[in-house]
Amino acid sequence: MNKLAQRVKDIEPSSTLAITARAKKMRQEGLDVISFAAGEPDFDTPQYIKDAAIKALAEGFTKYTPSSGIPELKKAIQKKFKLDNSLDYEPEQIIVSCGAKHSLFNIIQVLVDKNAEVLIPSPYWVSYLEMVKFAQGKAVILKTDSRNSFKLNAEILSKNITKKTKLLILNSPSNPAGCVYKREELDDIAQICVKNKLWVLSDEIYEKLIYENNKHISIATLNNDIYKLTFVVNGVSKAYSMTGWRIGYLAGDKEAVEATARLQDHSTSNPCSISQKAALAALSSDNGFIDKMRLEFEERRNLMLSELDKIGLDYIKPEGAFYVFLDISKAKIGSWEFCDKFLAEKYVAVIPGAAFGNDNYVRFSFAASMPEIKKGLERLREFISSPR
Repeated sequence: MNKLAQRVKDIEPSSTLAITARAKKMRQEGLDVISFAAGEPDFDTPQYIKDAAIKALAEGFTKYTPSSGIPELKKAIQKKFKLDNSLDYEPEQIIVSCGAKHSLFNIIQVLVDKNAEVLIPSPYWVSYLEMVKFAQGKAVILKTDSRNSFKLNAEILSKNITKKTKLLILNSPSNPAGCVYKREELDDIAQICVKNKLWVLSDEIYEKLIYENNKHISIATLNNDIYKLTFVVNGVSKAYSMTGWRIGYLAGDKEAVEATARLQDHSTSNPCSISQKAALAALSSDNGFIDKMRLEFEERRNLMLSELDKIGLDYIKPEGAFYVFLDISKAKIGSWEFCDKFLAEKYVAVIPGAAFGNDNYVRFSFAASMPEIKKGLERLREFISSPR
């Protein structure tokens, strides 16, 4: 008798979490480990958000809430969409979940039938593929070109749509490449999705972390037709450095959101009550925190790119998020072997590109201090130049 269900046996562990855990263990053993692996800001959660959580505790806000989120938080999310994105959603079109990852997981389970095809541009965030697997859908990987910062274009999209295609997953700013889609690029994609009545899952969790003159545009804003087909996912984890608080949210088609709420009713029930109050405070006023963090990340990005230029390595210049996708093809080893040896020999943790669908790259996070960036990239120079 098989002990485990096949759908669970098919799920691969998260390489991001596994390497981060290994790096933490090495640090606990007293090794001087530098981690460029983490997918979270290294800033503390702002005090005003902590104060809101403390207040919620003091007032006994520790009981069950509605499964889909407290009304006042939904209204704050509704206001956020209107002010930041010019998107109009009713509270019934919004659901609050245990992180943006949970929002993504839920809506994929709601939309994707067995063997339905889900289009995922590569490189992709590691969990998209596993979520589709769990829904028993078929992930169709769309290979994109590094010369276009690994962005999906209309030609690639059109070629891969079949009668079984149900959903396109779009991530801008993207993890791991840091690319940001421009309006005309989104227009081309939207036209094809509308023509083929294709649902779009737009992961916008890095929306607030965009550099230089780039601008975040949600595909849902382009016209009413694509708005009706799009589910927008966001959260407070990256923008407010609240990764551990686990609050994300989704907005879109009312019927699908209601179905997502039913799924959530019977799985997690409500997101943490205290975290919801903290998220309400975050969305109500950021006190300039986001701008300060974004400027700091931009300085770190510039330092990392400058150091990589000195080493002579190619990379995708990130327009958003906090990752550099580094080309290691000249090393003539796979990304897993590269990362394993880099951590073992030089005590630097990075994520293999194979986990994102491209074995010729590795992902460096610049959610680290400036001294750590300089130190870690000096170790990279030594590692690259040493004979293999």
